[in-house]
Amino acid sequence: MGNKEQLKSLERQRLKAGRLLLKGVSQAEVARRVGVARSTVCGWAQRLEQGGLDALRSRGLRGRPASLGDSDRKQLRQLLLAGAMAEGFPTEVWTLPRVRTVVTRHFGVTLSEPQIWRVLRAMDFSPQRPARRARQRDDLAVEAWKKEIWPRLKKTP
Repeated sequence: MGNKEQLKSLERQRLKAGRLLLKGVSQAEVARRVGVARSTVCGWAQRLEQGGLDALRSRGLRGRPASLGDSDRKQLRQLLLAGAMAEGFPTEVWTLPRVRTVVTRHFGVTLSEPQIWRVLRAMDFSPQRPARRARQRDDLAVEAWKKEIWPRLKKTP
């Protein structure tokens, strides 16, 4: 559910509670019917008393607008999926400083590493750790060594 849908859903919940309170239903019963804490209904009741049902309406999205819009995030996703080497880095590992460099280079926006982390999480990226194993490792040779050579080298009590 997106932010706007969530705001609408919460507004419907508050308005339902407000109508119930106006009908004289107790705060405890309203909390049970709406599925929120009684203390939440108490706050809504105060707002209802001061400003009527309009006081329970959504005030819209709060806070500073996002630095990267939806189209920027789509473009960033494509850049990240193309790989770090495509952006001129020596390895394919994406780090927060590298993503930050790409964001600054392509979008002219300077974000802190925590902001970069939040943007990546919002885009459903998760931290990945590279496997701690040599690329040229031969798993069959390792297994053979464990079965044949290791028992001969291992000390016995």
